[in-house]
Amino acid sequence: MDQFLQQLLNGLTLGSMYALIALGYTMVYGILELINFAHGEVVMIGAYVALGVLVLTVPLGLPWYLALLLALVVAVLVCCLVGVGIERLAYRPLLSKTEPLTLLETGLLALTGTGIYWLAQALRGSLVGVQWALGPVVGIGGAGVVWLLYRWLARKSKSRRLPRLSLLITALGMSIFLQNAVRLIAGSRDQVMPEVLPDLVWDFGGVQVRLIQVVIIGVSVVLMAGLTFLIQRTKLGKAMRATAQDMEAAQLMGINTVKIIIITFILGSILGAVAGLLFGLFFKSINFFIGFQAGLKAFTAAVLGGIGNIPGAMLGGLLLGILESLAAGYFASEWKDVFAFVTLVVVLLFRPAGLLGENVPEKV
Repeated sequence: MDQFLQQLLNGLTLGSMYALIALGYTMVYGILELINFAHGEVVMIGAYVALGVLVLTVPLGLPWYLALLLALVVAVLVCCLVGVGIERLAYRPLLSKTEPLTLLETGLLALTGTGIYWLAQALRGSLVGVQWALGPVVGIGGAGVVWLLYRWLARKSKSRRLPRLSLLITALGMSIFLQNAVRLIAGSRDQVMPEVLPDLVWDFGGVQVRLIQVVIIGVSVVLMAGLTFLIQRTKLGKAMRATAQDMEAAQLMGINTVKIIIITFILGSILGAVAGLLFGLFFKSINFFIGFQAGLKAFTAAVLGGIGNIPGAMLGGLLLGILESLAAGYFASEWKDVFAFVTLVVVLLFRPAGLLGENVPEKV
């Protein structure tokens, strides 16, 4: 019984992180009917940014909670810029007429590229000499190329809506691009997360509860409850639900649907940044491939609970984490993915819409 409760706790911890990532998938799908496969890479970038901030701040002797708070704030800011950039560069041109990037957006791209480069070099311990000068060159040069390409596309494009397959291929391409960009900048070796949280352990009748597990479950519950309140009880949430139901009708009612889509990507990126930090603290190390792995599991959780259904994403993430933990505890860690995906296949065979059903209205 003690082993079962221990594995259940471990599963809830893992499932809480899956649920946070799955919410990013399901919110975007609910509004655009688009699977944002690049969302996993946003999580990975959040983990790397948090790692870079911790590497720079921990030697300063800051209290652990201040160091984590600073890492979280920086990771959230960077992930929000990346998420908005993905929507602006990869998805919006395929959904409607392409619009040229503004000077402010180009500047934000340059700052983001520069910051990511400097953090990567800090992880390698080479922030000396000419390395400081390469950051602005990488950021400004990359943003300039993107701006020129985007201006050219704006002149060549016509107002149209491309097939959904084009969006799917673009999402996969953006995922591969971000994954390999981080690999080239930060390297392919695993990066070890600094020991920031105190190693506190409480024993409750044979069940060991670690501080990191309490933090992960607590933060996840607070964020999921806050998101549910935002969607169901606020004016912004009502606008998001209206946009998801019928975008054209929402525009006729005076809702700025472009702004709603951007906010949706920002919310998903915030959840992804938090999940990336928690992932690094829990597993102690990260690499450029964790976004694909975590994204695949989170997408599975979203489908398991019901794609487009926010409570379904939460439930699917928790169930997937518990299944993996029980499989690893009672069989072997190699079997956890087998049990998880077999369960998904069985659920979809008997309930194709997921456990709680899809929450995407029929578009007419």
